[in-house]
Amino acid sequence: MTHFELSLAFVSGVLAALLSACLTWALRPLMLRVALARPNARSSHRIPTPQGAGIAVISATLIVAGAVIAFAGASGIQIPLAVFAATLFIAVVGFADDVHSIAVLPRLWLQGLAVAIVIFAAPDDLRIVQACPPWIERGLLLLAGLWFVNLVNFMDGLDLMTAAEAVPITASVVLLGWLGDVPASTMIVAAALCGALLGFSPFNRPVAKIFLGDVGSLPIGLLLGWCLLQLAYHGEFAAALLLPLYYLADASVTLLRRLIRREPFWAAHRSHYYQRATDNGFTVWRVVGEVFALNVVLAVLAIASTMTAAVTVKILMLATGCFVVASLMFRFSRRR
Repeated sequence: MTHFELSLAFVSGVLAALLSACLTWALRPLMLRVALARPNARSSHRIPTPQGAGIAVISATLIVAGAVIAFAGASGIQIPLAVFAATLFIAVVGFADDVHSIAVLPRLWLQGLAVAIVIFAAPDDLRIVQACPPWIERGLLLLAGLWFVNLVNFMDGLDLMTAAEAVPITASVVLLGWLGDVPASTMIVAAALCGALLGFSPFNRPVAKIFLGDVGSLPIGLLLGWCLLQLAYHGEFAAALLLPLYYLADASVTLLRRLIRREPFWAAHRSHYYQRATDNGFTVWRVVGEVFALNVVLAVLAIASTMTAAVTVKILMLATGCFVVASLMFRFSRRR
């Protein structure tokens, strides 16, 4: 990757941060009237708080990334139109759910359509496992993408939590793009999303003045999933697993525990490890701080895994990542 493309990514991050902050500030009075999140069984907040800042974050991401890629069009970088279209579509679905709750099955079908657009728009020669029949691989990726979009939504239940997760992931994707492990377009979109979340963060720090809402968490999950998929397509499957490993572990283990207990997994709850941590005496700042620090460690492991072709080393990196994630989840599940 050239220094010019890295400069484009840096500019994307800065512009997206400024635009996201301005849009969030401007949208908050409107969201107070049309999209107020009232405390429920899942909530970590105690007073009604506006949601919908995802409009600002996603708008800033797509506008800035699209403009920067268009500016650099002569260099051969192309706007991922299918990804942008799917992101806008799932954002609309999320906003509709924020304003007036959508039933579970229609919501999943609509989310699945957005994920399918991203999966099946990829060129046929982009494969993760060459020995696997293409229709099986795409089908599995569709299910994995749908789960990933929803787990990002599930985990967006604490002030600054999504930023603590997504900022290290997107920053890592930018660095890996510079090292040549993802296309330039992916690097620029990741930089814009990183900047947009940083611009939103001052409004979401404890105690939050506004939340992302489903209009933010769902498309953020889709964009993160697409970035990680690009890593996997380029042979860095270990890195693609390591970067979101805390979210994958917390959400998946929590779902499995609820299924074993025959609890309705789709209902609002406070069973995630980060939620149990606040119930066990951890402050919100302490939880998001430790999650952010963990994600920095996972990012280092992910980047290190791309610098070797040795399968045993990649497996060692994954095992180390699993250990540090399990250690934090264990600490969160115990009272201080």
